[in-house]
Amino acid sequence: MESSMDYTNVRRTKEEKKMLRRQTKASHTLLKHEGISTVSHPTKHLVVSNGGLGNGVSRESLLEVLKEGGTVKSLLTPPTKPYAFVTYSSTQASQNAFTLLNGRSLMYSDQSVTLYFSYVERVDSERTVSCALPPGLSVLEDFVSIEEELQLLKAVDWRLDTDDITVHKALKHRRVKHYGYEFRYDNNNVDKDKPLPGGLPVECDALLQRCLTDGHISVLPDQLTVNQYQSGQGIPPHVDTHSAFEDPILSLSLGAKTVMDFKHPDGRSVSVLLPERSLLVMKGDSRYLWTHGITPRKFDVVPVSEDGGSGVLTSDLSNLTLNRRGTRTSLTFRKIRHTPCNCIHPSVCDSQQPPAPPTMPVVEADACCLEAQYVHQVYEEISSHFSSTRHSPWPQVRDFLLSLPPGAILVDIGCGNGKYLGINPEVMAVGCDRSANLVQICVERGYEAFVSDALSVPLRSGCCDACISIAVIHHFSTKERRQSAIRELIRLLKVGGRALIYVWAMEQEYNKQKSKYLKENKYEANAVTTSCMKTTEENNTNQQEEHISSVIRNTEDGSGDVTARRIHVHTNRTAFLSQDLLVPWHLKGNKDKNKEAASCSTEVSVEQSSQGPVFHRYYHVFNQGELEELCVSGVKVLRSYHDQGNWCVEVEKTNHIPSEIDIAMEK
Repeated sequence: MESSMDYTNVRRTKEEKKMLRRQTKASHTLLKHEGISTVSHPTKHLVVSNGGLGNGVSRESLLEVLKEGGTVKSLLTPPTKPYAFVTYSSTQASQNAFTLLNGRSLMYSDQSVTLYFSYVERVDSERTVSCALPPGLSVLEDFVSIEEELQLLKAVDWRLDTDDITVHKALKHRRVKHYGYEFRYDNNNVDKDKPLPGGLPVECDALLQRCLTDGHISVLPDQLTVNQYQSGQGIPPHVDTHSAFEDPILSLSLGAKTVMDFKHPDGRSVSVLLPERSLLVMKGDSRYLWTHGITPRKFDVVPVSEDGGSGVLTSDLSNLTLNRRGTRTSLTFRKIRHTPCNCIHPSVCDSQQPPAPPTMPVVEADACCLEAQYVHQVYEEISSHFSSTRHSPWPQVRDFLLSLPPGAILVDIGCGNGKYLGINPEVMAVGCDRSANLVQICVERGYEAFVSDALSVPLRSGCCDACISIAVIHHFSTKERRQSAIRELIRLLKVGGRALIYVWAMEQEYNKQKSKYLKENKYEANAVTTSCMKTTEENNTNQQEEHISSVIRNTEDGSGDVTARRIHVHTNRTAFLSQDLLVPWHLKGNKDKNKEAASCSTEVSVEQSSQGPVFHRYYHVFNQGELEELCVSGVKVLRSYHDQGNWCVEVEKTNHIPSEIDIAMEK
């Protein structure tokens, strides 16, 4: 690169030398990062560093300064770039600008930038970016009049205390209002069985009838989401959930213009100007395949002239400037879908993909829902097959039960099929389980058992001499709920009573010994079957991971701003890769019954493999020492040990701590 100024035989002041160094640095930066070569001899063309749309300098502000040098023939302002190209009517005018304006400070938005000028041999007039609109996308300008715009904005009452027919939410980056049906941000869908009272505002009727008459839609929408964006707010790129809404989707822009960015999965992107009072229609690929979003910023790159219209706005670099965003209200109209989506893009369609794994619970209600679907309901479905595999008591649990004195009262919390209730015939044993089907199996085998949640057992405090909880507490999805389960178990013990707790261990290899879980199961048909099952699980997991990464399931009313951690599907007979996971259960037995169970299990996580239905159970596997940390209130740990892939503790109750149940029963 040639120097943009001649250093020889020129005496300069300290300030001139400082400005020269910065101007030279700006020329080097242009070459290094943009491939723009500057020259030392004067030409009619200049590149203006720090004078671009990308660093907030509007075309109008820059042009006002440039005119001080002479007549400006053309000015190109590439979007997102911190520089511009100016061509003067003569070389003399260009030299005047170079001498007069180099180092000039320019104020914009209460900030100051310093402009640095360098000569270029020519301005590439082909430095334009043009791209067609995504297939199926159209922008209809002035679709409503100013009077209609005011009427529609007035119809949206943002006062919370006067609104009983909509759902109003204040999100991090905007506020929203739902009519007809609420869009749920926790699952990116709608509850189709719970329409909101009142339907859509009557002020929208004329607008929607016009859309119907003009052929933009074939049926009237029944869901409306109103988003209000202040200056600087936006929405992440997303695709409207396929299974939630039909095609097409309409979005009316009111109050202010904005720029919406569309992106194809292959990387192509298009920025589209949406003027105020325009209607955006998304059909086909633009609705199902391309993501759309609004970048949060206070200024947008827009055409200079108002008659520039809508559409792709990077097609003419000589007609671009900055526009300060105002308050924009969008009305997005959609038709609820009542059948699965069968679009031609299965790779990004949630209706045509395996269900995505659940996320870790954030609040108590989330934990209850997770456990209901991935623990309670699963055990109801697999109870018979599960019971057939649970017949051999673990030796150290047997030893604990046989150590109890005659006449002792034993409670088995999470008793399953009751395999431990008859170990010691000299004790009075009673069991409880969350699964009604497993409790029925206990009753049929002659044991005392009842249905109960382990967090709230309907027995008086201090009523028993011993409690066991074998492979139960690892099914609770938060630390607080796991600790509550242990606290409830201790509540039932007399002072001096003992409890034995088993949970799955993260460490399936301990003291250089692998657990039976990692070894070949002698009851499996053969190694080939096991390999096939693993392959099926791995394929399912890969499909789900691909689904999560490829599908962005949101609508313009958004995705919420926090992405919760997904719970991955574990591959059976392998080491655990994380503490929270879904463990597959391959249902075996009567094929006809299995098919019936799978078809009826609409609320349960179930897939089909070559061996039959596969159910997923939630587990939290414990690290060493984690179980003991939960046993801190009113007990002392007698011993802790690792037993065939389980962490185990035996505790003794040391003192009585009144519980809410005790207080309530006394009253």
